[in-house]
Amino acid sequence: MRSGVVLAAVLSVSTLACSKSAPEKVDLGPAALGAATASLDRAATAAHTGEFNPRLLRRFKPVREILIDGAPGSAEQVALGRMLYFDKRLSKNGTQACNSCHPLDNWGADGRPTSAGAEGALGSRNSPTVYHAAGYFAQFWDGRALSVEEQAKGPLTNPVEMGLKDGAHVESILRGIPGYKPLFAKAFPGEAEAITYDNVGKAIGAFERGLVTPSRWDAYLKGDKNALNAKEVEGLRVFTNVGCMVCHTGEFVGGTMYEKVGAVEPWPNQVDQGRFAVTKNETDRMVFKVPTLRNIGKTAPYFHDGSAKTLGQAVQMMGRHQLGLELSDEEVSSISAWLDSLTGDLPREYIKEPALP
Repeated sequence: MRSGVVLAAVLSVSTLACSKSAPEKVDLGPAALGAATASLDRAATAAHTGEFNPRLLRRFKPVREILIDGAPGSAEQVALGRMLYFDKRLSKNGTQACNSCHPLDNWGADGRPTSAGAEGALGSRNSPTVYHAAGYFAQFWDGRALSVEEQAKGPLTNPVEMGLKDGAHVESILRGIPGYKPLFAKAFPGEAEAITYDNVGKAIGAFERGLVTPSRWDAYLKGDKNALNAKEVEGLRVFTNVGCMVCHTGEFVGGTMYEKVGAVEPWPNQVDQGRFAVTKNETDRMVFKVPTLRNIGKTAPYFHDGSAKTLGQAVQMMGRHQLGLELSDEEVSSISAWLDSLTGDLPREYIKEPALP
């Protein structure tokens, strides 16, 4: 098998060496065959030792320990945010918390196409994972919030989600729980009234900025070439070669831009027009935030409409609708293998459900 590949490689060199003016003589002797064999051996060794084009690897980054550019929130803010994240009293009928749709012990996703709110009504979009969300350039599928601090307030007063009337309603509930008053005072010292709707968002955001899951992929990016096996490295090669890296790049392998879903072949479900609902610009029809691929193997179903039940199906759909490619079963399998290497370790102690006041 290898000798046939070598001969094909040499014949390819011969073809490329031809020109319209005068063909060059190509050495097909033992020396040329030996050089070609050595080159293929080096390539095979590189594949099995996890080597990959370092220039392309620079398009990615290992995940940080805390997702903030400035000073992190205080320990008191993080502790308070953790409580608020798990507190079902912050919903219309005491049945829903942030953790209901974004369960932290399940990689931040509830496994449903769309999630049920406080009164059982289903949302219109898939609930994305909250892990690493604090590092994205925008929040929600349509980017209508710019930070997790802003985003955290939205579901509380969404009539389909947690169903509270408004920010004043949120504040009223918390002020009616005596144990929260000293916790807010410690988290936001010096404020005459620390229990505010904005401070709820700040506290939950401070907690969410620590929701990171380093994986074997991060070890690979840091130089451990044994962190990925040969099939995973091959999947990375296919991923970059077919063009997936154009949108899915950076620290979170996504979360850095908007893109039209169905860029080449129209998306089957056109009911949700994406960012158009926010901007009313025609160019934003079917435009959504590009999601992270970290922990993607654990966060099915996929896409804003939850239309792909399996990772393989999601890879095939992206190939067809975004790239205009019918990926082979082998390509889908190798890409999926690499994507599984992005599954990280859950921070079990950090996400442990706290005692509530």
